This record gives sequence, structure tokens and C-alpha cells, in this order.
Amino acid sequence: MGKETLWEAHLRRNPGHSQWYIDRFAALRAEGADLHGEVRMLDALCPRGARVLDAGCGPGRVGGELARRGHTVVGIDVDPVLVAQARADHPEAVWHVGDLAELELREGGRPDAFDVIVCAGNVMAFLAPGTAREVLSRFRAHLAPGGRAVIGFGSGRGYAFGDFLDDAAAAGLRTDATFSTWDLRPLGPDADFLVAVLSPA
Repeated sequence: MGKETLWEAHLRRNPGHSQWYIDRFAALRAEGADLHGEVRMLDALCPRGARVLDAGCGPGRVGGELARRGHTVVGIDVDPVLVAQARADHPEAVWHVGDLAELELREGGRPDAFDVIVCAGNVMAFLAPGTAREVLSRFRAHLAPGGRAVIGFGSGRGYAFGDFLDDAAAAGLRTDATFSTWDLRPLGPDADFLVAVLSPA
């Protein structure tokens, strides 16, 4: 059993938060909100029929839409309530409950390999303290040759962008590009969000 993630700590204090999160996005979807900004970027990065790992998948909003667009998607999240929702809403993908700091999906005796790993929704800021570099190392181990990891999270959440990029480098990941939004706006000094495209160094 690993360290308690900040998401799990939040759920311990607010047991209904997972359902609130599910209901929030269901309401946004019903209102016609655009919930696929990440998917448009990722779909452009992916080869057709790519193998995609949705790391910190939540209720499957990103991974489920990528599966609908023809990609083979595996999702993993520490929250069993969110994973149950992903399974119910997006049965065309495979969903697991698990801690990203212990990520070990195996195929044929070696780590399963993905063309793209996506980690959206501020997941990096909800990890157990001190585990970010281990998580990034596990992402590196699960990337296919030529694969890329695309990670997005906001500022002001206790994980500075510079520290993240340093951790990525230490985990064997090269920073190929950085943006301030999922629609590829440049990353400036005052940006409050980071989208990083990483590949094996």
C-alpha cells in the first residue's frame, strides 16, 4: 500500500466529492459545454488506432472520447467511484483502479507500451507528496518507442512548473514542447496552466 494521495486525503475529508465531480461534468455536458479540448490535441498527436494510457482517468471523459475516435484506451485512477463511472459510461475502453506511483501494467512479461500517455485534470497536483518523480519514471517505462506523454495541470497547486520539468528530466523524459492551454497557446511567464509534451530522452 502506497502513500495516501492528496485526492484520497480530500475524499477522506469530503466523502461525497467523487459523486459531485461526476455530476458536475454531467451537468456541463447537458448544457452543451465543450469538454473535448484535450481530446482534440491528443487525437492530433496520436497515430490512427493508437494505444493510449489515460493516467488519472477520473470518470473517463478524455479516454472515453479517445476510444470513441478509434484508439485503444486503458485508463487508471486511484478513485474507485470514478473508475466505476468510467466503466459504465465507456465500456469500449479498459479501466483500472490503481495508484500512479505503483503503475505496472504488464504484457508478455514486460511493461505494457503506449503510444501516448495523457495525464490531464490536475492529476499531477493530487499525487502523494514526494511521488511525482516516481510517477513520471513509471510513465517513461510504459511509453512505446517514439511515444509521448502529454501532461497538463494548473499553477498554485503546490507543484511549480519548473519543478515538474526538472522531475520529468530526472525521470528520463525530454520536454519537446510546452503550452499554456490545450489549444496550444504559448507558455508565457504569467501562464497559470501548463501542457507539456514529453518523450523518452
